[in-house]
Amino acid sequence: MDRVAVRDLMIRKRVLCSSMILTVMLLSKLYSNPQPELSDPFRKALNHSIKSNVDNVLAESKKKAENDFYYHLSFANDSIPFEQKGVKQKLDKYLAKFAYLKRSSHHIHKKADQLLPRIAKILKSYGVPEDFKYIAVVESSLNPKTTSHKGAGGYWQFMPATARLYGLRVNANVDDRLDLIKSTHAAAKHLKILHDQFGDWTLAAAAYNIGGARLKSSLRKQKKDNYYDLALNSETATYVYKIISMKTILENS
Repeated sequence: MDRVAVRDLMIRKRVLCSSMILTVMLLSKLYSNPQPELSDPFRKALNHSIKSNVDNVLAESKKKAENDFYYHLSFANDSIPFEQKGVKQKLDKYLAKFAYLKRSSHHIHKKADQLLPRIAKILKSYGVPEDFKYIAVVESSLNPKTTSHKGAGGYWQFMPATARLYGLRVNANVDDRLDLIKSTHAAAKHLKILHDQFGDWTLAAAAYNIGGARLKSSLRKQKKDNYYDLALNSETATYVYKIISMKTILENS
Protein backbone atom coordinates (compact mmCIF):
# COMPACT_ATOMS: atom_id res chain seq x y z
CA MET A 1 0.00 0.00 0.00
CA ASP A 2 1.54 3.34 -1.06
CA ARG A 3 1.86 6.34 1.14
CA VAL A 4 -1.14 8.12 -0.40
CA ALA A 5 -3.44 5.19 0.23
CA VAL A 6 -2.24 4.95 3.84
CA ARG A 7 -2.85 8.65 4.31
CA ASP A 8 -6.40 8.41 2.93
CA LEU A 9 -7.14 5.46 5.22
CA MET A 10 -5.93 7.33 8.27
CA ILE A 11 -8.04 10.34 7.34
CA ARG A 12 -11.15 8.14 6.99
CA LYS A 13 -10.46 6.50 10.40
CA ARG A 14 -10.13 9.90 12.06
CA VAL A 15 -13.36 11.11 10.48
CA LEU A 16 -15.16 7.94 11.56
CA CYS A 17 -13.76 8.20 15.06
CA SER A 18 -14.78 11.84 15.32
CA SER A 19 -18.27 10.98 14.09
CA MET A 20 -18.62 8.23 16.70
CA ILE A 21 -17.45 10.54 19.46
CA LEU A 22 -19.90 13.21 18.35
CA THR A 23 -22.73 10.65 18.23
CA VAL A 24 -21.93 9.42 21.74
CA MET A 25 -21.89 12.98 23.04
CA LEU A 26 -25.23 13.77 21.42
CA LEU A 27 -26.81 10.59 22.80
CA SER A 28 -25.40 11.31 26.24
CA LYS A 29 -26.89 14.80 26.18
CA LEU A 30 -30.23 13.44 24.96
CA TYR A 31 -30.58 10.86 27.74
CA SER A 32 -29.29 13.16 30.46
CA ASN A 33 -32.03 15.67 29.50
CA PRO A 34 -34.97 13.49 28.41
CA GLN A 35 -37.47 15.22 26.21
CA PRO A 36 -41.14 15.37 27.18
CA GLU A 37 -43.30 12.65 25.75
CA LEU A 38 -45.31 13.48 22.74
CA SER A 39 -48.82 14.60 23.64
CA ASP A 40 -51.30 11.71 23.52
CA PRO A 41 -54.84 13.15 23.32
CA PHE A 42 -56.45 9.79 24.16
CA ARG A 43 -54.27 9.19 27.23
CA LYS A 44 -54.73 12.79 28.33
CA ALA A 45 -58.53 12.45 28.07
CA LEU A 46 -58.42 9.10 29.89
CA ASN A 47 -56.36 10.51 32.77
CA HIS A 48 -58.72 13.47 33.06
CA SER A 49 -61.73 11.14 33.11
CA ILE A 50 -60.20 8.90 35.82
CA LYS A 51 -59.31 11.89 38.00
CA SER A 52 -62.78 13.34 37.54
CA ASN A 53 -64.41 10.03 38.48
CA VAL A 54 -62.21 9.67 41.58
CA ASP A 55 -63.05 13.23 42.65
CA ASN A 56 -66.75 12.54 42.16
CA VAL A 57 -66.62 9.32 44.16
CA LEU A 58 -64.78 11.04 47.02
CA ALA A 59 -67.27 13.94 46.99
CA GLU A 60 -70.23 11.55 46.98
CA SER A 61 -68.72 9.52 49.85
CA LYS A 62 -68.16 12.68 51.87
CA LYS A 63 -71.71 13.87 51.17
CA LYS A 64 -73.18 10.48 52.11
CA ALA A 65 -71.22 10.37 55.37
CA GLU A 66 -72.41 13.89 56.19
CA ASN A 67 -76.02 13.04 55.34
CA ASP A 68 -75.83 9.88 57.44
CA PHE A 69 -74.58 11.96 60.38
CA TYR A 70 -77.48 14.42 60.19
CA TYR A 71 -80.00 11.68 59.38
CA HIS A 72 -79.35 10.04 62.75
CA LEU A 73 -79.81 13.22 64.77
CA SER A 74 -83.10 13.73 66.59
CA PHE A 75 -84.63 15.52 69.53
CA ALA A 76 -87.08 13.87 71.92
CA ASN A 77 -87.56 11.06 69.37
CA ASP A 78 -88.62 13.55 66.70
CA SER A 79 -86.67 14.00 63.49
CA ILE A 80 -85.10 17.35 62.66
CA PRO A 81 -86.23 18.97 59.38
CA PHE A 82 -82.83 19.47 57.77
CA GLU A 83 -84.54 19.97 54.43
CA GLN A 84 -85.75 23.35 55.71
CA LYS A 85 -83.61 26.35 54.88
CA GLY A 86 -81.27 27.41 57.67
CA VAL A 87 -81.81 24.44 59.99
CA LYS A 88 -78.53 22.69 59.21
CA GLN A 89 -76.59 25.97 59.29
CA LYS A 90 -77.92 26.88 62.74
CA LEU A 91 -77.09 23.46 64.13
CA ASP A 92 -73.61 23.55 62.60
CA LYS A 93 -73.01 26.90 64.29
CA TYR A 94 -73.57 25.47 67.77
CA LEU A 95 -71.83 22.18 67.05
CA ALA A 96 -68.79 24.31 66.25
CA LYS A 97 -69.32 26.61 69.23
CA PHE A 98 -69.48 23.68 71.67
CA ALA A 99 -66.66 21.77 69.95
CA TYR A 100 -64.28 22.45 72.86
CA LEU A 101 -66.45 20.13 74.95
CA LYS A 102 -65.36 17.18 72.79
CA ARG A 103 -62.22 16.88 74.89
CA SER A 104 -62.87 14.01 77.27
CA SER A 105 -60.71 15.80 79.84
CA HIS A 106 -63.14 18.73 80.01
CA HIS A 107 -64.75 18.96 83.44
CA ILE A 108 -68.25 18.85 81.95
CA HIS A 109 -67.81 15.15 81.09
CA LYS A 110 -67.17 14.18 84.69
CA LYS A 111 -70.22 16.13 85.84
CA ALA A 112 -72.33 14.69 83.04
CA ASP A 113 -71.31 11.13 83.89
CA GLN A 114 -72.24 11.71 87.52
CA LEU A 115 -75.45 13.71 87.19
CA LEU A 116 -77.17 13.04 83.88
CA PRO A 117 -78.14 9.42 84.65
CA ARG A 118 -79.86 10.63 87.85
CA ILE A 119 -81.63 13.40 85.97
CA ALA A 120 -82.72 11.02 83.19
CA LYS A 121 -84.22 8.60 85.70
CA ILE A 122 -86.40 11.32 87.23
CA LEU A 123 -87.49 12.66 83.84
CA LYS A 124 -88.47 9.15 82.75
CA SER A 125 -90.69 8.73 85.81
CA TYR A 126 -92.78 11.66 84.51
CA GLY A 127 -92.80 10.48 80.91
CA VAL A 128 -90.43 13.25 79.80
CA PRO A 129 -87.95 12.22 77.05
CA GLU A 130 -84.41 11.68 78.21
CA ASP A 131 -83.07 14.35 75.82
CA PHE A 132 -84.42 17.02 78.16
CA LYS A 133 -81.62 16.27 80.60
CA TYR A 134 -79.41 18.38 78.33
CA ILE A 135 -81.43 21.48 79.21
CA ALA A 136 -79.66 21.43 82.57
CA VAL A 137 -76.31 21.37 80.78
CA VAL A 138 -77.25 24.25 78.49
CA GLU A 139 -78.82 26.30 81.29
CA SER A 140 -76.20 25.92 84.02
CA SER A 141 -73.38 23.65 82.80
CA LEU A 142 -74.57 21.47 85.69
CA ASN A 143 -73.33 24.09 88.14
CA PRO A 144 -76.08 24.84 90.71
CA LYS A 145 -74.45 28.13 91.69
CA THR A 146 -75.07 29.59 88.25
CA THR A 147 -77.33 32.64 88.36
CA SER A 148 -78.70 34.99 85.72
CA HIS A 149 -79.09 38.76 85.85
CA LYS A 150 -82.86 38.21 85.89
CA GLY A 151 -82.71 36.12 89.06
CA ALA A 152 -82.86 32.58 87.65
CA GLY A 153 -80.75 30.06 89.52
CA GLY A 154 -79.86 26.46 90.16
CA TYR A 155 -79.37 23.49 87.86
CA TRP A 156 -82.50 24.28 85.83
CA GLN A 157 -82.33 28.07 86.10
CA PHE A 158 -85.77 28.50 87.64
CA MET A 159 -87.04 31.97 88.38
CA PRO A 160 -88.05 32.20 92.09
CA ALA A 161 -91.77 32.45 91.30
CA THR A 162 -91.74 29.44 88.97
CA ALA A 163 -89.72 27.43 91.48
CA ARG A 164 -92.24 28.12 94.24
CA LEU A 165 -95.07 27.19 91.89
CA TYR A 166 -93.65 23.66 91.83
CA GLY A 167 -93.06 23.42 95.56
CA LEU A 168 -89.45 24.55 95.80
CA ARG A 169 -88.42 26.77 98.69
CA VAL A 170 -86.60 29.95 97.69
CA ASN A 171 -85.88 32.32 100.55
CA ALA A 172 -83.03 33.86 102.51
CA ASN A 173 -82.32 30.57 104.29
CA VAL A 174 -83.10 27.82 101.76
CA ASP A 175 -82.91 27.57 97.99
CA ASP A 176 -84.17 24.24 96.68
CA ARG A 177 -83.13 25.21 93.15
CA LEU A 178 -79.62 24.18 94.22
CA ASP A 179 -80.83 20.67 95.08
CA LEU A 180 -80.44 18.36 92.07
CA ILE A 181 -83.20 15.93 92.99
CA LYS A 182 -85.82 18.44 94.11
CA SER A 183 -85.20 20.83 91.24
CA THR A 184 -85.26 18.03 88.65
CA HIS A 185 -88.63 16.81 89.92
CA ALA A 186 -89.89 20.39 89.56
CA ALA A 187 -88.44 20.68 86.04
CA ALA A 188 -90.03 17.39 85.00
CA LYS A 189 -93.45 18.53 86.24
CA HIS A 190 -93.05 21.85 84.44
CA LEU A 191 -92.00 20.20 81.15
CA LYS A 192 -94.89 17.74 81.36
CA ILE A 193 -97.37 20.60 81.72
CA LEU A 194 -95.78 22.45 78.80
CA HIS A 195 -96.09 19.36 76.63
CA ASP A 196 -99.74 19.00 77.60
CA GLN A 197 -100.27 22.61 76.50
CA PHE A 198 -98.52 22.38 73.14
CA GLY A 199 -98.72 18.69 72.28
CA ASP A 200 -95.16 18.79 71.00
CA TRP A 201 -91.90 18.20 72.85
CA THR A 202 -89.86 20.62 70.74
CA LEU A 203 -92.35 23.40 71.43
CA ALA A 204 -92.29 22.41 75.10
CA ALA A 205 -88.52 22.95 75.10
CA ALA A 206 -88.95 26.37 73.48
CA ALA A 207 -91.66 27.26 76.00
CA TYR A 208 -89.28 26.33 78.82
CA ASN A 209 -87.08 29.17 77.61
CA ILE A 210 -89.56 31.83 76.52
CA GLY A 211 -92.58 30.94 78.65
CA GLY A 212 -95.82 29.25 77.65
CA ALA A 213 -97.88 32.42 77.24
CA ARG A 214 -95.38 34.15 74.97
CA LEU A 215 -94.92 31.06 72.81
CA LYS A 216 -98.69 30.67 72.42
CA SER A 217 -98.89 34.29 71.34
CA SER A 218 -96.15 33.79 68.72
CA LEU A 219 -97.83 30.67 67.36
CA ARG A 220 -101.17 32.44 67.11
CA LYS A 221 -99.87 35.64 65.49
CA GLN A 222 -97.66 33.83 62.99
CA LYS A 223 -100.21 31.07 62.30
CA LYS A 224 -97.53 28.40 62.73
CA ASP A 225 -97.50 25.13 64.62
CA ASN A 226 -93.83 24.19 64.37
CA TYR A 227 -90.78 25.50 66.26
CA TYR A 228 -88.60 25.46 63.16
CA ASP A 229 -91.05 27.69 61.27
CA LEU A 230 -91.34 30.34 63.96
CA ALA A 231 -89.66 33.72 64.08
CA LEU A 232 -88.66 34.09 67.74
CA ASN A 233 -86.26 36.18 69.79
CA SER A 234 -82.62 35.26 69.23
CA GLU A 235 -82.28 33.27 72.46
CA THR A 236 -85.34 31.09 71.95
CA ALA A 237 -84.74 30.77 68.20
CA THR A 238 -81.44 29.02 68.95
CA TYR A 239 -82.44 27.28 72.20
CA VAL A 240 -83.39 23.89 70.76
CA TYR A 241 -80.33 23.92 68.50
CA LYS A 242 -78.14 24.38 71.57
CA ILE A 243 -79.79 21.40 73.28
CA ILE A 244 -79.38 19.17 70.22
CA SER A 245 -75.75 20.27 69.80
CA MET A 246 -74.97 19.58 73.45
CA LYS A 247 -76.60 16.17 73.20
CA THR A 248 -74.68 15.33 70.01
CA ILE A 249 -71.32 16.35 71.41
CA LEU A 250 -71.64 14.70 74.82
CA GLU A 251 -72.97 11.48 73.34
CA ASN A 252 -70.20 11.28 70.75
CA SER A 253 -67.15 12.36 72.72
